[in-house]
Amino acid sequence: MSYIQSLYPPEHTHCFGCGPANPAGLQIQTHWDGEVGTCRYTPGPEYMAYPGVVYGGLIACLIDCHGIATAIAAAYQAEDRPMGSEPRINMVTGNLNVTYQASTPLGGELLLRAWVHEMAPKKVLVSCELSAEGEMTAVGQVLGVRLTP
Repeated sequence: MSYIQSLYPPEHTHCFGCGPANPAGLQIQTHWDGEVGTCRYTPGPEYMAYPGVVYGGLIACLIDCHGIATAIAAAYQAEDRPMGSEPRINMVTGNLNVTYQASTPLGGELLLRAWVHEMAPKKVLVSCELSAEGEMTAVGQVLGVRLTP
């Protein structure tokens, strides 16, 4: 399966964090297995908070965009429809909470895993964990709010 963001409609592909049409953005890629959204991202040195540590704002951005993509995939699944089918399901962030549990080391791959915590017709609450070098360094919750077509 293609990554979720590749199935967004063209008018929704410019997000800094996840938009595949934004050449200056992060262009993260979320994969959905039917239960868990997974994303791997390796930040460059420009995302340094201080030597050897990832900037917390980047971590929040990753959790936000990965959470929304997971919410969209879960919403399609709940409606028993293929990703990207019409009418399109699009969401924006209604709320974002991030808890930093430890410094995230810079220089390696970050792994994000997200799953649906609660689902309603117009809202999806997603929980997310971010780990580096096998250690969970941040957790978050993202509330995806469905845009009406």
